[in-house]
Amino acid sequence: MVGINEVNVICTFWKRTTSSMAARFLFLFDFDETLIDENSDNSVVRAAPFQKLPASLSKNHQTRFFLEHSQQILKFLNESGVTEDAIRAAIQQIPACPGGAGLLNFLLARGDFECIIVSDANSYFIETWLRHAGAHKLFTKVFTNPAEFNTNGCLILRPFHSHSCTKCPVNMCKQVILREYVSKREKERGKPFQKVFYIGDGENDICPTLALGQNDTVFPRRGFPMHKIIQDLHKMQPGMYKPSVVPWDRGEDIVDFLKKVLQEK
Repeated sequence: MVGINEVNVICTFWKRTTSSMAARFLFLFDFDETLIDENSDNSVVRAAPFQKLPASLSKNHQTRFFLEHSQQILKFLNESGVTEDAIRAAIQQIPACPGGAGLLNFLLARGDFECIIVSDANSYFIETWLRHAGAHKLFTKVFTNPAEFNTNGCLILRPFHSHSCTKCPVNMCKQVILREYVSKREKERGKPFQKVFYIGDGENDICPTLALGQNDTVFPRRGFPMHKIIQDLHKMQPGMYKPSVVPWDRGEDIVDFLKKVLQEK
């Protein structure tokens, strides 16, 4: 298994100007359909000829091997003459989730939160979107699949790490990342975070939240797979899912909750 320390060079883009040692809380963000209101792998198809994929790439794919599917899409775009500029433009056009800008501005204005991204997208898509949105300064680290253009102009994806979790995509287990990062930061800070927050939408956002405790909070996007799975867990295995759950439709739902948290001693 590749540890976090071995991929920091790949996944660290920025350092917040505020001292991360002073942050009381850790806030982990998913990217697709959480920070942005689309799946970036689907959004990049806008750069394709006629803005659609061939039937062979439009068919269902195995969830655990989605990275390979994404690479096939990027290879098709390259073979179709789609340039880096066109891909960049398609990513920059992706809208933020409803109320997302307000949430990011709320967090940027405070030094209480250390924010990171844990996403099964890729470094090029995430960095491109965050810089265009002016949100890159918020995040201390971004853990995602490395991506870079080769000499032929094709965006090449590499898996983030290997792991033994049978529930997650073969290229990324977000729980491994969460556990290693929390442990590393606790040693650096000399104390744990008061609370950990996690916001996501998809099935692969369940595994990391299983490592959270009763003092932590999960924000699943209402009506999306993550929310539905948590609801099922509460019904079928009462008490198994430890963190508190605050579903959201808009970023304002999360801001309102965080304002109450900040008022607590």
